[in-house]
Amino acid sequence: MKILLVEDNPQVAQFVRKGLGEAGHTVDHADNGRDGLFLATSEGYDAIILDRMLPGGIDGLGIIEALRRTGNATPILILSALADVDERIRGLRAGGDDYLTKPFAYGELEARLLALARRGKSAPAQTALEVGDLSLDLLKRQASRGGRAIALKPREYKLLEYLMRHAGQVVTRTMLLENVWDYHFDPQTNVIDVHISNLRQKLDADSDKPLLKTVRGAGYMLSADA
Repeated sequence: MKILLVEDNPQVAQFVRKGLGEAGHTVDHADNGRDGLFLATSEGYDAIILDRMLPGGIDGLGIIEALRRTGNATPILILSALADVDERIRGLRAGGDDYLTKPFAYGELEARLLALARRGKSAPAQTALEVGDLSLDLLKRQASRGGRAIALKPREYKLLEYLMRHAGQVVTRTMLLENVWDYHFDPQTNVIDVHISNLRQKLDADSDKPLLKTVRGAGYMLSADA
């Protein structure tokens, strides 16, 4: 599943992202309400995990209300230290689908999340990604371009999947470090450059149309457009 986590507590965010990442889910993270609402309205997610109390000028309830006003029906699991019954009722009445209080067990969070996603599914689960003539089979974990199989190492596969899910967008080093390597700091190594270089060679071999581009001073972009 592709999940948006909006949580300003770095320890809680790391705990949740680590668990969901190990379970095979793709997780985007925002640590304030403004960025959380931007991602929620600009990306397609299977579910949203949303803290109630957030910095950034808009709290969790504000995000829910803004999404529901625009017809966005993405399942939302509210995650909050506000355990009072009245607060839970407020969250659910605002448009939240479930409410889990802190502290919580990761197993319960994932179980509730999966139940929400099953309940909210209106289309078959995504099993493949495509960018131009590049295809990624999410079930077999195999990549191909123009019918040519591409052998990928585990980290290269994870890197490619993230780039394909953000095709046409500039992906920064910070985004890659957090979502592909699970680093929350820059280790000041060339690990990203090496993997990008290796992946580019594999993707663009025998092709005169490069897909993986370096955006100078910004990051990288996977795109079929010239």
